[in-house]
Amino acid sequence: MPSTVKAIPEGFHSLTPHLTVRSATQAIEFYKQAFGAEVLHVAPAPDGKRVMHAALRIGDSILMLNDEFPDMDGSLGPAPNTNTGIVINLYTEDVDNVFQRAVAAGATTKMPPADTFWGDRYGQLVDPFGHRWALATHVRDVSQEEMRQAMEAASAQLPKSA
Repeated sequence: MPSTVKAIPEGFHSLTPHLTVRSATQAIEFYKQAFGAEVLHVAPAPDGKRVMHAALRIGDSILMLNDEFPDMDGSLGPAPNTNTGIVINLYTEDVDNVFQRAVAAGATTKMPPADTFWGDRYGQLVDPFGHRWALATHVRDVSQEEMRQAMEAASAQLPKSA
């Protein structure tokens, strides 16, 4: 008998970020203030002090998160003042407004929003929990040739290494 269960649950996309943070309760509040997150689910850990699993909706996507559990599965959030190799990209209708809300909620600016050669108004910040976010609004369509030319022009401006 064929299953009627959807392989990808309603509201999810094929790829869903899942963050480990120090203080999931505070992170949830930050994501609500900064990105307008809607809380879908929060499951407390058996100790009642930590969040085992939370799901938030930001725009049309879901973000999952949990507290650190080094004692259980070794999971840790980013160490303070370190640079992770992951950037979470968030497209929004008004990058400048969302960027300012995130900074007001406690994020640190890495790159203020600016128009880019690839057609986005784009900026980067780090949330209070060590995760890097790229915020963008697509403002113009750019052909591959225009993008190549713009990259070459930008590369020509860079200092030459010895």
